[in-house]
Formats: sequence, structure tokens, C-alpha cells
Amino acid sequence: MAVEAVTLSGQEETVLEDTVVKVFRCAKVVKGGRRFSFAALVVVGDRSGTVGVGYGKAKEVPMAVEKGIKDAKKSLHKIPLVGRTIPHQVIGRYGATKVVLVPASPGTGVIAGSSTRAALEYAGVQDVLTKVYGSTSAKNVVKATLNGLLKLRSKETVEALRGVKIKTIEKSGGD
Repeated sequence: MAVEAVTLSGQEETVLEDTVVKVFRCAKVVKGGRRFSFAALVVVGDRSGTVGVGYGKAKEVPMAVEKGIKDAKKSLHKIPLVGRTIPHQVIGRYGATKVVLVPASPGTGVIAGSSTRAALEYAGVQDVLTKVYGSTSAKNVVKATLNGLLKLRSKETVEALRGVKIKTIEKSGGD
């Protein structure tokens, strides 16, 4: 896990952290035996609303990870957050995978599997409930999670798009 400062399109410098979600090994059978190649699925983020996913392939694991990090930094996305959680429930889809992301109350933590957890934690989400339906392959789950995060809209964005003011509905106690 490396930490590196990066400037995002005219903003102040942010510190990006990266993690390897999964390393894949592929074998090619040749005359002398098996020849292995590796692929790395990597998530990069600043833990405060910016996240990217990358995939790198090489003959050796460190090179694959490096390529994955470089690829992830090319596809950074800004995610709207409400405090420590997401603004509303959303469903992310990719291939045969469906990921449901539900906002949670403070102190809940990230209730998710390892692939979904990596994407959410590096995006800066600290309280969220998730459920994966369909295919559970790491590649599809991470991409479905990112798809769900990209569907999120803040209250201000929705108000601007609709041209109306949105009232917040307060939850009453258990009466």
C-alpha cells in the first residue's frame, strides 16, 4: 500500500492511497512447462470522496500492481458524501453482478465483502450496508460498486437539476 500526493484537475494536492483487491494468475502451457502471467485489480482513493479502479497485467506481480495503480489514477471519480455515509440507497450493476448500497447511521461501519469494502473505504465511506447479488467475481463486484457510487447525487445537485427546493424529512422517535 503506497501513499502518493497527486493534483486533481486544478484542485489542491491530495494524498492518494492504493490497495490491491486481488491478484490473478494465468498459466500458458508451453513446450518447457507452464508460463505464468499475473493481473492485479487495484483501488486508489484519498478516503474523502475520490476513488478510482485499475487493472494491470504483466509477467510479474509487482509490475502488474504498478500498472494497475497507473490505470486507476487515470480514472479517478468524485463521490458525493453526506458526513460519513452515502446520500441515498443505490443499486450498482456490472455484468451479472448487482450491488445494493444502503446509507447507515453513524457508528455502523462498512458492512461489506472484501472487494466492495476496498472500493468504499478508499472512496471515504465509513458507514454503509451492502449486499451483492449475482456473480461475486472480484472484478465485477468492484466495477458494480463503482457504478453505484457514480449514480449517487447530492441534495444540492438534485435541487439544481429539478429547479426546486427539497425539504428534508426528519425521522421521529419510536412513538
